[in-house]
Amino acid sequence: MGSPWKPFLLLFVISGLSDFARAVPARPISYAAVLRMKPDSSSSLLSSRSRPRQHHGGELVTPDWSAFSSHPLSALSLLSSPEDYRSEESEEFGPAFIQEPDDVIFPLDSDEKKVVMHCEARGNPLPTYRWYVNGTEVDSEADYRYSFVDGNLIITNASETTDYGKYQCKAENSFGTVLSRDALLQFAYLGAFSTKTRGGVSVREGQGVVLMCTPPPHSPEIIYSWVLNEFPSFVAEDSRRFISQDTGNLYISKVQPSDIGSYVCLVKNTVTNARVLSPPTPLTLKTDGVMGEYEPKIEVHFPTSVLVAKGLTVRLECFALGNPVPTITWRKINGNIPKKARLRKSQAVLEIPNIQLEDSGTYECKAENPRGGTAFKGHLQVYTLPQWVRMINDTQMDSGEKLQWECKAIGRPRPTYRWLRNGLPLTSQSRFEIVNGELTVYKVQPTDSGMYQCVSENKYGTIYSNAELKILASAPVFVPNPVRVIATLGKDVSLDCKPRASPKPRIIWKRGDRRIQPNKRIMLLRNNTLKIVNSSRADEGNYVCRAENQLGSAEMTAILWVKEAMRVALSPSRVEVTVGESVVLSCKATHDTSLDVAFQWFFNQKPINFQHNGGHFEFIQTQSSAVDLMIRSILLKHAGKYGCRAQTSADTVFAEAELLVRGPPGPPGVVIVEEITDTTATLSWTRGLDNHSPISTYNLQARSPYSLGWQTVKTDPDPVTGDMESAMAVELNPWVEYEFRVVASNAIGTGDPSAPSRGVRTKEAVPSVAPANVSGGNGRRHELVISWEPVSEEFQNGEGFGYIVAFRANGTRGWKEKMVTSADSTMYKYRDETFPPLTPFEVKVGVYNNKGDGPFSKVVIIHSAEGEPREPPTDVKAYSISSSEIRVTWKPPNPGPGKPRGYEVSYWKDVEQEEAGKKQQTVKNETSMVLMGLEGNSLYLITVKGFNSIGQGPASVAVTAKSRKAPPAQPPSKLLWIQEGNNVSLSWDPVKAKDNESDVIGYMVLLKQEGRGHNQVTRTINPSTMLSLPEGGTYIIEVRALSEGGEGAVSSQVRLVTSSGVRAKSNQCSVHSLPQSLTWTALLLVLLVPSASW
Repeated sequence: MGSPWKPFLLLFVISGLSDFARAVPARPISYAAVLRMKPDSSSSLLSSRSRPRQHHGGELVTPDWSAFSSHPLSALSLLSSPEDYRSEESEEFGPAFIQEPDDVIFPLDSDEKKVVMHCEARGNPLPTYRWYVNGTEVDSEADYRYSFVDGNLIITNASETTDYGKYQCKAENSFGTVLSRDALLQFAYLGAFSTKTRGGVSVREGQGVVLMCTPPPHSPEIIYSWVLNEFPSFVAEDSRRFISQDTGNLYISKVQPSDIGSYVCLVKNTVTNARVLSPPTPLTLKTDGVMGEYEPKIEVHFPTSVLVAKGLTVRLECFALGNPVPTITWRKINGNIPKKARLRKSQAVLEIPNIQLEDSGTYECKAENPRGGTAFKGHLQVYTLPQWVRMINDTQMDSGEKLQWECKAIGRPRPTYRWLRNGLPLTSQSRFEIVNGELTVYKVQPTDSGMYQCVSENKYGTIYSNAELKILASAPVFVPNPVRVIATLGKDVSLDCKPRASPKPRIIWKRGDRRIQPNKRIMLLRNNTLKIVNSSRADEGNYVCRAENQLGSAEMTAILWVKEAMRVALSPSRVEVTVGESVVLSCKATHDTSLDVAFQWFFNQKPINFQHNGGHFEFIQTQSSAVDLMIRSILLKHAGKYGCRAQTSADTVFAEAELLVRGPPGPPGVVIVEEITDTTATLSWTRGLDNHSPISTYNLQARSPYSLGWQTVKTDPDPVTGDMESAMAVELNPWVEYEFRVVASNAIGTGDPSAPSRGVRTKEAVPSVAPANVSGGNGRRHELVISWEPVSEEFQNGEGFGYIVAFRANGTRGWKEKMVTSADSTMYKYRDETFPPLTPFEVKVGVYNNKGDGPFSKVVIIHSAEGEPREPPTDVKAYSISSSEIRVTWKPPNPGPGKPRGYEVSYWKDVEQEEAGKKQQTVKNETSMVLMGLEGNSLYLITVKGFNSIGQGPASVAVTAKSRKAPPAQPPSKLLWIQEGNNVSLSWDPVKAKDNESDVIGYMVLLKQEGRGHNQVTRTINPSTMLSLPEGGTYIIEVRALSEGGEGAVSSQVRLVTSSGVRAKSNQCSVHSLPQSLTWTALLLVLLVPSASW
């Protein structure tokens, strides 16, 4: 809650300001005048003679507030300079548009039956408005459909017949009249197609056809598409079918049987999104033959002359009928098609976005097929709306002066100009001279005041530039008054005299009652400023400037004080530091104690921003007349001139100190590769900055496509000392492209590297690196497979790189050599049916390039391939496990070449072909497998074959096995249980298998306790069993029948609940049964609760 005295203090301040305002004789300037000031307005707002206005017809000029950004407002400044902040209501000015009417497209089927044309202007007095449609004033009294809300025009129940046209808003007040730009009101609608039945179209296969859309009345543009037979089966456009968005027609260059059907044209309004369908047009094939081939005929094309506005997207259409289907190509005569252009719809549409003047020209589309070709040409012309280059601004002038206004616009075609004054045409006459966009008015008079508009137009658009002309006539007025000036002893001082007056007043300066006479020390300048040279204490006092014209006079008093000059000391004046250290600069001012002093720090003539300096600078106020600058963690970039500026209301003094920063060297200059060989590069560079610590060494670095970033290279000499500017990089790889750079070091550290040199390639040499990891094996029978790791391109040393594969059978003398010409090769296969499997070979792999042969790898022993398995597995057996599983076993084939690495089992039913069967492979070299997912009571044929990496061996003779019958589908029923103590006696009706099911051989009883992972399974051949409950809890019992075919269906669950830790007494007994309907009767005896299946 605020203090209770604050409202009274606010009233007191407002009352005081009002009294002060009434005491000032001048009329205050308004906020509106501030809005219209030029960006370069200087000290006095009233000195502005010309101001920018809002201009329209495509542009809006906004005010620049930069002139005010450095002047904070305060209560003191309000009292000392009331003219700067007057109320808007007191400043009178002519109308200026805030919002002008825009083009409107109004949907006729809109639920909102009102059209609103917007218009708003500012001005004082407030403007009034009038509206014109097609040049005729809108009369709201004569037509009830028109109404005005502020400056907006509202049209109720608008219709195209009465309201379509161009609308213009006129805003006027006592200072003048302005006209807005024209706004076009259009109406969006989409009529219905004629309901008349359309005749069918019959053509031969291969013939071209055009299906007419004949759209209904519409506005504005519509989008065309076609439906075949039924909605939404749209016709897809391709090289054979095309829908023109200009005509709406569907063009089929070559009809196929698949095109036969009923076609409907669908049109969509781009504004309302309304859609309508045409009556169907049947397309049928004639039966009198097929159309032969014929040359193309262009059926749809763009106009011979296309006009488009700059910046828009233009679409040029071209499509031809023909058999075979023609191909469409485009070109620009005497030029290239713009790169931004795109071909759409199988090249039938050339689309050029953001069209520019240079895109103008003649474009040609050509349709060709094997029977011939045809072409069409059309000229594309780009026009531009007028755009302002120079506009007119609000101007204030004294009577009798000469007004010169110039407006200039660009456009294509070249725009013309006309002038309006208060909304009426202005022509050359008497004192008015108009030459295109230039208006000259000689010896302006108060009657010339008003609103002026320069209108620039061509056939495609019109733009307006507005300005207000005010002819001034006022007695002299001084603001502020009086003025207090503080000067520095011994320096010059200027006393300004700048009254607001029209016409210009006569100026007289007085001191006391005596008129000041100019002399060598006191001068009256041409701008009426009084200048005092080498001021002294004797110059203190009151100076009066008197201004007078035929409308009156006024005086301004300037009160002058002369103070001692201020002195500033900045220490230390020069200091050297090392990167990372800190330093303090101290600035102390000696000045007149009656004046306050303010300090500001500079770095290289620019003010230091203490909020955005990375924490390096800190401003410290030590005393009222002394400040420090702390510079922490100094970097190289902090070296330079630091300035301290001390300022009082009397004078300003600036002192500078120099900071030198020692640090690592700067980057060396440009690195040049002077000479290159196969393994060396001679480099030179220019010396960089040593940053006040001598350079001790240089480090040479290189980068290639094969290196991980920049790597230090060996040099000659080594090391490269700081006085050198050339060295040789050695031990480079031949035929590799390198970049080089140089890094300098000194006692402080290592600096930034130089810029990289241009890329250079070392010269070629014989290869020096042999392939690694030569190995082999595998392959097909009678093959010797030799593999190796390829030599990296970095070590190929030249063009024409390849491999020499040498091999010989173990124990022989002569080597066989084979050339492998691909540098990327990693394998060579040699085939010879004369050598047996697993023959040992000595193998080595060498390298070569255009310069010669390189080294061979070490000799290794590689065996020839053993081949795929040659014998089938033996002793294959198969027997059924269940109705869905058969186990298959076998023995490996006899030992020999082609040892299996695994086995594949194929199986299929006897009623199927082997090809329709399934296959399963062993995970490893296993000799058994269980086939799962089989059909019950079915006979299967099974074969086994071995395989290795080379291939598969022969299959074994098929064996047969029959899956067992399926287990019984009927679950055990009529479960009955008796609990006595910890034991539960359980019985059920026997399960009887059907003819197609396996016989029952026993039962499986599952006892599980909820919340425990352990289950107890009991098997019995009888339809009863005894179970033991180990402890308290909840138990679930399930029963299944067992058969050779597997486990049968599960019974309904029996749920038993006993208290934890409590065992039933031996003499307690309960009998329970599970009804056939599976509905349990709740029994609470001994806390046993049976339930339905869970």
